Amino acid sequence: MALVLLYNITDEAKRQRIALSAWKLGIQCRRVAPEDFAQPIGYLLGLEGFSPSGEAASPFETEMLLMHALSSAQFTGFLDALRRNRCTVALKAVATEHNVSWSSAALCKELQKEHEAMRRAGR
Repeated sequence: MALVLLYNITDEAKRQRIALSAWKLGIQCRRVAPEDFAQPIGYLLGLEGFSPSGEAASPFETEMLLMHALSSAQFTGFLDALRRNRCTVALKAVATEHNVSWSSAALCKELQKEHEAMRRAGR
């Protein structure tokens, strides 16, 4: 099942544009509550072998999207739709075998580092 996890998308109109863009491509969207930011990503995605973490949530306020099981056409179409609809979300990632064991907070921290490095390299 193609799924996009939404983090900290507090602007309701923006969230609806993202959800509609996904829906048109057969992608489901699910909001992740701040109290679940410490859970393993695999657990949030409903993957086998992952269970809830007993750790306290590590909140962050940055908007983030995590894509899972999108086909190539869905991936490209979704990103194109976000651009067309002016739905800017700086931090985007794809669930991989390496990051599904991470918490959402750890993924956000890693993406922020990568985003900053790319921003500096682009100067």
